[in-house]
Amino acid sequence: MRKITYKESITEAIKQSMQIDKSIFVYGPGVDDADGIFGTGVGLSKFFGNERVFDVPVSENALTGIAIGSALTGMKPILVHQRIDFTLLTLDQIINHASKMRYMFGGAVSVPMVIRAIVGRGWGQGSQHTQSFHSLFAHFPGLKVVLPSNAKDAKGLLIESIRDKNPVIFIEHKFLMNTKSDVPKKVYSIKLGKGRKVLKGNDITIVAYSLMVEESLKAAN
Repeated sequence: MRKITYKESITEAIKQSMQIDKSIFVYGPGVDDADGIFGTGVGLSKFFGNERVFDVPVSENALTGIAIGSALTGMKPILVHQRIDFTLLTLDQIINHASKMRYMFGGAVSVPMVIRAIVGRGWGQGSQHTQSFHSLFAHFPGLKVVLPSNAKDAKGLLIESIRDKNPVIFIEHKFLMNTKSDVPKKVYSIKLGKGRKVLKGNDITIVAYSLMVEESLKAAN
């Protein structure tokens, strides 16, 4: 066991998944940048080449359509949004197409795609770069929304999300990127939709996700 950061665990989950499954590819504005997306994809472009990790024009709705089409034909796309705010430009593709196709065709088709999106305010970000839309996506059947709260969960949940046959909105918080926890080197997955007891007590129940798990632990202490 070793301690690595949240952002390193994201990178490791993607890298290990891509080494196992050749149908996985990563794309989005800035994914091939040397710094990664807030450090969550450092070295992936160099390791896998620009056929599997590549930059694209800023055209969110079209990019999501590419993910849906490629998923329907057997690929496993990972579309990365540096900020979740711009997923609003993709709502038609996500809600009216990706989330519904498996149901509409009686389970005959699958849409195994992951949309990674990052939330959290920051210096100079402005009101259009600091919103959180996880509750919005949670209202639509067919979508799975994942918000890991630590590095170990981030790796296991992302690997499971990539393996899932349904579209997954995988949301990462900027304030968690440099937090560390014990993360196994091996490939492992964590089942989606199952809660985890972080702290036991007798007085009150707090249900939280993402950064608020950390805040809840501070409140408990």
